[in-house]
Amino acid sequence: MGVQTLDISPVGRVEGDLDVRVEIEDGVVVNAWTHAEMFRGFELLLKGKDPQAGLIVTPRVCGICGASHLSSAVWALDTVWETQVPRNAILARNLGQIVETLQSIPRYFYALFAIDLTHRKYRHSPYYLEACKRFSAFTGTSYEKGVTISAKPVEIYALFGGQWPHSSYMVPGGVMCAPTLTDVTRAWAILEYFRRNWLEPVWLGCSLERYEEIKTYDDFMTWLNEKPEHWNSDLGLYWRMGLDIGLDKYGAGIGRYVSWGYLPHELKYQKPTIAGRNAATIMKGGVYDSFTDTHTAMDQAFIRENTSHSWYEESEGDIHPFDRTTKPRVNNQKDFEGAYSWSTAVSHQNLGRLEAGPFARQLIAGGKHGEPWQHYDGFILDAFKSMGGASVHLRQLGRLHELVKLYRQAEHCLREFRLNEEWYIKPEEQDGRGWGATEAARGALSHWIEIQGGKIKNYQIITPGTWNIGPRDGKGMRGPIEEALVGTPVADPTDPIEIGHIARSFDSCLVCTVHAHDAKTGEELARFRTA
Repeated sequence: MGVQTLDISPVGRVEGDLDVRVEIEDGVVVNAWTHAEMFRGFELLLKGKDPQAGLIVTPRVCGICGASHLSSAVWALDTVWETQVPRNAILARNLGQIVETLQSIPRYFYALFAIDLTHRKYRHSPYYLEACKRFSAFTGTSYEKGVTISAKPVEIYALFGGQWPHSSYMVPGGVMCAPTLTDVTRAWAILEYFRRNWLEPVWLGCSLERYEEIKTYDDFMTWLNEKPEHWNSDLGLYWRMGLDIGLDKYGAGIGRYVSWGYLPHELKYQKPTIAGRNAATIMKGGVYDSFTDTHTAMDQAFIRENTSHSWYEESEGDIHPFDRTTKPRVNNQKDFEGAYSWSTAVSHQNLGRLEAGPFARQLIAGGKHGEPWQHYDGFILDAFKSMGGASVHLRQLGRLHELVKLYRQAEHCLREFRLNEEWYIKPEEQDGRGWGATEAARGALSHWIEIQGGKIKNYQIITPGTWNIGPRDGKGMRGPIEEALVGTPVADPTDPIEIGHIARSFDSCLVCTVHAHDAKTGEELARFRTA
């Protein structure tokens, strides 16, 4: 049998801007292309605007990760204006981002990923009927609980930010809120509700304290088999079924990983600078190279974007975001030898293409680099080595493992507020260049801003999707999702659920209906809902 070309459009369940083309030979993907179908253009909207316009505009880049964009935008301005940020404000900013991510994880798992476990392909698995009972869209018992409970953490965001999504309560020099003891007490109650009604009884089947004792992959497997409550928790069911249906066998990807680090420490980043950020985040950043098993620091100066295979009228060389101009082409056609995506190819100038995301964050958390006081967690790195590398299954565990540590950081923020101290210090505006970064729920996010004459001269954003969905670079190297797709077994080309597993393991933030057709004949092979 020859090579079959399959187009899947769109892939995902949130926003409909990612298409995938794969070539399949003997039931295995041998080549792949990811192409982003929507031009965002926020960089163009912001040119010539007041420097603080980004605080209003960029949270609307994404309806799920608005706090992360706001955080990046405000820290970028803080570095330009050389502000002083009070400790209360740093805690309030961190809390907003934490609770937004706590909202995102169960919503993502149940509504975007776990419903695929009810696919007919897995009907012979001994876990299939239980998966259907719990994870079926809308009717599953855990689906209903998880999606409903996901709304609770952002109630905390609304207490501090006034609304969710699209709040702009973070401003250069601090935050525009001054919570009362009542607000903090309500936030504690909401956080406890999330813990006692879902996180412990449904997701973990144990206390947070017991789960925190897990330090290695062997510890995790011991925990899994320790009690029926662990075995039968949603995490336990997912892990057992994922192994049974082979999610640990494909989707490895590119083998190098990036994180900016996140949650600036309230005492170590009060006078933020670009150079000082790495040493000031609680969750450390860096790059993990699995081929050499090394961790190194990450600096924004290493970033390069390439538009060789993108729909932009710009230099096809590797350029730093500060030097980009964002000139979109018009009347574009997909040319898989040439340009085929609105995304750019992002790379490290020395290490090449990198995968971003919560899995990457956890691999980097296991490094001994960084400052001695920064957070260390070796579990996912140990699992990575024990299981022989990355996969769809392990990528999921990396995301889900983060729940407990983020919950603890939310507690830290609420505990450390000093309500009678400052929340805002007015900055002095000036021209210059700034950079702000964080880790959104889906991975490394950064904003670059250049201010000239009191107006925005240039604004650039690199999202987690840009890292992961990006097309081939100037050397022809595939992007992370493209690389992860290669080698994937596809049992039924008319219903390629395996392709969906991989794209969604990166949380590629897209919509609900997939149409598959043969690229040579144009004949539609199947039309099926994935949500």
